[in-house]
Amino acid sequence: MSIERVNPADLSPPTGFSHAVVATGSRLVFLAGQTALDGGGRVVGETLPEQFETALGNLLAALKAAGGTPADLARVTVYATDVADYRARAAELGRIWRRLAGRDYPAMAVIGAVRLWDEQALVELDGFAVLD
Repeated sequence: MSIERVNPADLSPPTGFSHAVVATGSRLVFLAGQTALDGGGRVVGETLPEQFETALGNLLAALKAAGGTPADLARVTVYATDVADYRARAAELGRIWRRLAGRDYPAMAVIGAVRLWDEQALVELDGFAVLD
């Protein structure tokens, strides 16, 4: 498997994402949206960073169960119920990302959502990975 992160010099410098990801491999893993649900199906965490950490941990747990690692992530989409809060906490969320997933950033987008499946959920992450 090979993942190449492409960040053209004529685009704005990426912070916490890659502009493009070229992936070659033999297996695609599509990761369902993950929120801050614990093993009992309850949303945990009151703040965006708390919920982001749990949601990212859940996404990475699903990826690991499928045989992948954070470096295999090609694309992640973040759905946030408050994009202004997400932007205001970007540095803190970035630290959480780096601690759990490292610095091999996938192509990413953050999309505002009126609400998520569980009304208490503030953030949801989904994505796909490319494995050997």
